[in-house]
This record gives sequence, structure tokens and C-alpha cells, in this order.
Amino acid sequence: MDSTKRFDTACSPTVSHRSRSTQGRPAGCAPSGADAGAAHREGAGMVTIKDVAERAGVAPSTVSYVLSGSRKISAETAAAVRAAIAELGYHPRASARTLRSARSEVLVLAVPRDPGKYRAMDGRFAIEISDAARGHGYDVLLMTEPGGVEGLLRVARSGLADAAVLMAVAEADPRLAALRALDFPVVLLGHGDDREEAGVSWVDLDWAAAVALAVRETAAAGHRRMVFWASADHEIAARRGYALHGLAGARAAAAETGADVRVQPSTSDPHELRTRLHAALTAEPRPTALVIQHLIPLPLLLAEVSALGLRLPRDLQVVLVGSLPDEPGGPEVPRIDLPVGQMSAAVAGLAAEAIGGAAPRHELIAPRLATAPGILPPADVDGGDAGGRDARRHTPRLENTNRCD
Repeated sequence: MDSTKRFDTACSPTVSHRSRSTQGRPAGCAPSGADAGAAHREGAGMVTIKDVAERAGVAPSTVSYVLSGSRKISAETAAAVRAAIAELGYHPRASARTLRSARSEVLVLAVPRDPGKYRAMDGRFAIEISDAARGHGYDVLLMTEPGGVEGLLRVARSGLADAAVLMAVAEADPRLAALRALDFPVVLLGHGDDREEAGVSWVDLDWAAAVALAVRETAAAGHRRMVFWASADHEIAARRGYALHGLAGARAAAAETGADVRVQPSTSDPHELRTRLHAALTAEPRPTALVIQHLIPLPLLLAEVSALGLRLPRDLQVVLVGSLPDEPGGPEVPRIDLPVGQMSAAVAGLAAEAIGGAAPRHELIAPRLATAPGILPPADVDGGDAGGRDARRHTPRLENTNRCD
């Protein structure tokens, strides 16, 4: 609420007038009501937003907020501003002529990231969303503040953007709660908890189904012991939706197939990553497949696999979940791509709908395993003791040396 003291509009010396006549008014008193508007219309100068602010006893920014609807203003203050507009005959620019009609034609894309750390996936999404938003008449403002709440509130209150697109969505995401408290349009690229997001639009890959599909198909090829390389520790601790959904998919597929699925959370520390992977791949009985969701350190993971003397796919079948489509130089291994283009087009459309006041929609995209290359059986698939098709299916086991649930 604007707390600036209001001036007495019956005789306010703060409003400058250039009327041709002041007959019938005390010296120093400004004209009121219709006389005020007439005075400005007849004068040499036009009424400005500053004149309105002075008449209403508020700051010029408050007048702008009332006109654009970009910030909540008390009913009393808004009424005073509208009264001043009527009294002075003020005509705002076309871009701010009516409440809620002002549009910046900008979307703010919130991609929380730590300084110095680059994720190729974030860059791909930023470009694809920008291209898709342009098709709806919007530009994109990129915000990379790690927490994101303060920056998003600043953008929402200033009118710099018409809606927000949130990436790296977590359960009970504080960014979502803060923007919804302002009644600011917001959509999600990803999702956390359906109960908390019922009133907001989102699009996401079905990460639980994607990981489950990878595990099921790997087990169907004859792999009875495998490692699921999950999202990083900090992503799981932050309750990021994709991380938690991936873990749920691994658990479900392990129970369904009876395969021995050993969950290993990833890490951003290179030394610790090598240590964890070495332990996971040399543990007895040795796994014959590695399903990877945390793909940021993929080159390091593959280098460590090679350092262990394991050949792909003869000694170890690697399956990727959430890989970037058409990524140059990537390994030729089975993969479930992240539909970046489809998700970007969908979220840009949802943002445009949210700005227009449409009812929220949810779009969960089903995963698809690339047809080539296929998942090969382990080299000793017929060896029985090495985990062939006759291995125990009635004792599903999901091990996790670093508990995540």
C-alpha cells in the first residue's frame, strides 16, 4: 500500500495549472472537478502522470501500477488515483490505457544456476523457448538467480514481463508460491507435486515412465543386474521433480521386473563421481548395464568406464534417459531423448494462455526409446550364473548405498 499522505484536493497548491482564468477561486487554489480538466485542456501543456500523482497524493509509480495492474494497490489508493485521472482529464498512453491491458510482450524464463556452471540442456531450452515465444509475439528475459524468488518478484512488480516460465521445478517450489501470491501468470517446464500445482499449467516429460521404460527394456534384453545412475545429490535434496520422479520410476520397474537395480545418486564433484562409479561397477556380482539419468558428467562417466577396461556394449550396456536430441558427438548407445522442441513449444503456448486468463492445463509427455541402436543382451546371457533369462525373478531388489527417499 502506498503510504504517502494525501493532499487536500479542495485547495492543493501542488498541481501546476496554466489556465487562462482563475476567477472565483482563492489565490493559490487549484481548480477541482470538471474545472481542473478544462483548465488543462485549455492550457498550453498536457496533463502528465506526475500531475495525477500530485493530485492523488501518491508517487508517479503508484499511478503507473494502477493503470497497468502490474502490482497490487489498495482499493482506497486506487480510487484516489482514478478520481484524480477523472478530475484532471488525464489520457494515458495507449499502452497503459486500461487496467490489465498493458503488456510488455515479454516472458521471464527462470533458470536457477550456480555461477560458473553451464548445462547444455539449459541453453537448448532457452533458445527453443525463445523461438516458440516469438511465434506468440513475446520476447524472453532470462533470469539465472539461484534462488529466483526475489528476482521474479522484482520483475512481476515492475511490469517487465507478462508471465513467468519456471524451470528446475521442485516440490513446494517457493518461486511458484511467491508469484501466485501476486496473482502473476506463471507456467512450469517440469512439475513437482501435482497437489500443489493443480491451479497452474505445466508440461513435462514423464520421468517416472522414462526411467521405468529404460529399466524394463534393459531387463527384457536379459540384464538382471544393473545400476541406475540417478540425479545428483543436490538435486534430490532440493526435491527437484525430475530427480524424484526418476527414482520412483526405478523403484517401480525393479519391482515389476524382479531385476537387481542398484540406485546410485550422482554428484557434481569429479573425484567423488569416479569413486562412486568405480564402486558401483566393481561390486559383486557385477552389473551388466548402466542406466543414466544424470547426463551432465556423461563424458567423465564414460571415461571411467573405459579406465575400468569395460567395453561398450559387450561388457556393459549403457542406456541414457533424458538425452538431448541430435546432440553432436554423443555416444551411440540406446537412449530416451528429452523432447526439448515439443516441451518448449508447449510451455510457450501455455504461457500465452495463462496471460489471457485460460484455465490451467497439464501435459505429461510419454517417453520413447530410440529404435537404434537397440539394447543388446549381456555377453554371457546364457550362462545362468551370470544373470541370464532364468535368473531369479521373484526377489526384486533395489539397493541404494545413499538413501534418497
